[in-house]
Amino acid sequence: MNRKDYQITAWCRRLMGEHVQKGAFCIDATMGNGNDTEYLCTLAGEEGCVLAFDIQQKALEHTRNRLEKSLDFCNYELILDSHSRMEQYAGPESADCIVFNLGYLPGGDHTVATKPAATIQALEQSLTLLKRGGLMSVCIYSGGDSGYEEKETVLKWLKGLDSRKYLVLVTQYYNRPNDPPIPAVVIKL
Repeated sequence: MNRKDYQITAWCRRLMGEHVQKGAFCIDATMGNGNDTEYLCTLAGEEGCVLAFDIQQKALEHTRNRLEKSLDFCNYELILDSHSRMEQYAGPESADCIVFNLGYLPGGDHTVATKPAATIQALEQSLTLLKRGGLMSVCIYSGGDSGYEEKETVLKWLKGLDSRKYLVLVTQYYNRPNDPPIPAVVIKL
């Protein structure tokens, strides 16, 4: 295993890769540069479907270019809208996997970032959109110029989930300085 395999996204992808099967319906709640969107499209295959959300046109264009180059099929819909409106595009208990990478668009404007109120609204919707056995991955970035309030709000929300309905795993890079990201996974029981 190389050092890159220990990044937060690689850790979460391992879990997604074990969970998402061909034909799955997945949601990338925070499209960004399209890395997770591409991964979910590959896992779900031609018979699957991926919805990807972002509020920035730049993210949508970058992701579209990425997917057109890397995939020889189109099993995705890129949506220029807030992740807090996911339920307008997907039905209850329809999603096998929902992915969040909180914070700002890598390489983008750091003043445009996920915010606690909209994120909690999106996380709440995700619980109703997930199928039983569905997986939600949440990568919480809080260092630098973003996200301390969002981090605390999301961690408090995760801790309050009913343990009879959801399994919540939160891990830490325990010996890393400077606000390392926090990967969290929710499985709907």
